[in-house]
This record gives sequence, C-alpha cells and structure tokens, in this order.
Amino acid sequence: MPSADEIRDLQRATWAGLSAGWEKWDSVITDQLGPVSAAMIERLDIAEDRQHLDIASGTGEPGLSIARLSPKARVVLTDLVAEMLDIAARRAKAQGITNIVTQVCSADDLPFDDATFDSVSVRFGYMFFPDVAKATAEFARVLKPGGRLCSSVWVKPEENPWTTITMQAIATEAVVAPPDRDGPNMFRCADPGYVSALYEGAGLRDIAEWDVEVELVTRSPDEYWDMMSEHVSLAVAALQQVDEQARERIRAHAIAGVSVFEKDGKVRVPGVARCVVGRKRDASGTREGRVGAS
Repeated sequence: MPSADEIRDLQRATWAGLSAGWEKWDSVITDQLGPVSAAMIERLDIAEDRQHLDIASGTGEPGLSIARLSPKARVVLTDLVAEMLDIAARRAKAQGITNIVTQVCSADDLPFDDATFDSVSVRFGYMFFPDVAKATAEFARVLKPGGRLCSSVWVKPEENPWTTITMQAIATEAVVAPPDRDGPNMFRCADPGYVSALYEGAGLRDIAEWDVEVELVTRSPDEYWDMMSEHVSLAVAALQQVDEQARERIRAHAIAGVSVFEKDGKVRVPGVARCVVGRKRDASGTREGRVGAS
C-alpha cells in the first residue's frame, strides 16, 4: 500500500495535468456543482469581518462565492496543487474579487494557527485525503470555538449517472480496477454517516447531513464526452491505456448511454451529493493544539 506522501505526490501530478481541462470546462462544472456550493454556504453562517478557509479549493469554489458574498471577509483558498490555485486566482481577478489569498498545502497539515477561522468548507475533497481522520482533526483545530465546518461528498455511483456512464463505457474496452474501499476514490465517503463519524471523532457537535441534487448540463452528447474525457481523473487515466480505435468505441458507447438524458436540445444528467455540517465546541469543550499534541 502506498504511503500518504506517495499518494499526495501522485495526486499532485495527476491534478496538475488535469488543470487545463478544469479551466476549459469551468463554466459547466460551476453550474453543475452550484447547488452544492449554495447549500454549503447557507449552513456556514458567513458574515463580514470574518475569516473563512476553503479546503481543496481547486479552481476556487465555493471560496470565491463566499468572498463575493462577504467582501469584507478574508477567504483563504488552499489546495495541494498550485496549478489549480492559479486558475482560482485568475478567476478571482476576472470577477473583481480582492479579499482572497491562496495557499498550497496538504489538508492534513495546515500551516495555520489554532482557532484562526470562523468557518471551513471542503467541497468534494474528503474522498481523496490519504488520512481522512487526521485531516478532519486539522479542520477542527484551525476552527474558532463555535465555528462551523461544512463539506460535501458524492453518494453511491448508481445515483450519479453523470460519471458512471463514462466509466461503464471505458470498462467495455479497458480493465478498470475496483477502488480501494478505504483509500482515496470518488465514492469513498458515500455511506450515510461516514463523514459525520469523522466530525464526531474530531470533537464537533450539532452535526447534520442532507442530500443535494445536481445536474450536469451539456449542449450535446458529444460535448458531454469531450468534457468528461478531459477533466475526470479516472477517465483520463484509463483512456491513456487504450489505442485510438478502442477510444472511439468507448466514446460511441458513452454517447449512446448519455443520449437517453437528451431533452429540448440539452443533455441533462442527474447526480446526488451529500453535505455535512458540524460546529466546534465552545471554549469550555474545545480540543486545542496541533494534531498529535499531548
């Protein structure tokens, strides 16, 4: 089994290579995941003159939306991959957002003092952390007493055809190894209560979880395939293992599968995410100190 450092090194290289695809399809991805960002922001109690930390920010959401909502707040965007944060910074500049800073770092070793942030968001990052418990403890550590942590993860594959259509198509031509149930993968946190248990282990309370529906909208089945084959890590990796003829057969299979969702000139493929929110105990019950401190 690879070490945490080896996993992070591979993730860093993989996501750096995918950054161009994420930037190319940014508007489509933003629209698809917008309902999740809105649901998270609603529970985070965002206000002016506060500090917010966005973990695994990628190209910037929901951190940029939070910064735009509260222009006097300070929002820190973090990610393992510098290339992703470069895109976030460019998006911020294009939108006239000036109250953000970016920081390249690992989620389980945050370079911030205890009790720095009023709120923390983690949109679709949990599934990929090498050590989810250690990362959660870090989020709780940097939260101020009473601060809130809100995250989102994907539920089971069968409720997310927007991605399973592509992976099933790839499986017709390539061997797709089943994911390690306990290792980083897209559906690692799908079980109800999985993330809530991590919150409890980190000393958070008032924990709640709920599902949010999303919809991937593209202009055609062909555009759906182009998007998925250029920004989804598993798809990109698998397609590199097959020749051009096999790739074309996979493409045809995926287009046929997604065509059932075509209606009124658009392709609308559903999905479901789960959001989880919790609150750090007040000062009398706060866990203080860095992870591993006695």
